[in-house]
Amino acid sequence: MRAKSSSIQVIDRVARLLEAIAGHEEAVSLKVLAADSGLHVSTAFRILGSLAEHGFVEKSEAGGYRLGNKLVDLGSQAHARADIRQQAREIMENLCHRVGETVNLTLRQGDEVIYVERVVAKRMMRVEQVIGSRAPLHLTAVGKAMLGEMSSREVREYVKRTGMPHYTVHSIRSLSGLQKSIRAAREQGYALDNEEAEMGVGCIGVIIRDGHGSIVAGLSVSCPIERRQDGWIELVKRAGEQISRRLGYRPETLPVAKK
Repeated sequence: MRAKSSSIQVIDRVARLLEAIAGHEEAVSLKVLAADSGLHVSTAFRILGSLAEHGFVEKSEAGGYRLGNKLVDLGSQAHARADIRQQAREIMENLCHRVGETVNLTLRQGDEVIYVERVVAKRMMRVEQVIGSRAPLHLTAVGKAMLGEMSSREVREYVKRTGMPHYTVHSIRSLSGLQKSIRAAREQGYALDNEEAEMGVGCIGVIIRDGHGSIVAGLSVSCPIERRQDGWIELVKRAGEQISRRLGYRPETLPVAKK
């Protein structure tokens, strides 16, 4: 119990120091930070040293402290996620209304996709992806579309690194099977999940790009597989394109990538 209390105390002290640093426009001295945070100078020094080692704070030439690039990057990522959700929400709601099924917004984190937003269909039997849940790239429609943008070497490394876990009897289990699936996704501009992550569930997924043409998210429709309709594919693709344009994506102004 004492260890848990001590850990919480450390987090509290870290938070107080970071807030103190953020309250100053320029790098601020140890003495001032200790006073602002209510910590003893030696305690503040030890914590700031650890934060500096991890890139959360930086020490200036004069010996003052300022927020580090790593913390700034994390803040930028959080802002970007919030912006994507904000820009996508209305389009997701319209798509959900058109198809009558659940619409998901996902982000890539390492070798997985994570569900960050959803619009749930108003029907008794429906598919609901839990916000914050994750799944391996090769088991989801969006994930396969994302893999389709990677080089052959990167795909092989993904397979070697993950071992391609399988969730159902329909899950892709071989490199050749994955290559075939992602090649189709690349050529068609969308990908399907045919009961590969969950029995009875089918998905249609597309990728979302930002103003630089980089993949920043994925959009998908999830439903009982017997209800999935090919006629929805163009609706999903169009919705993905609309969100991408809201994020500044203009394919006509970007240089053509060399294959």
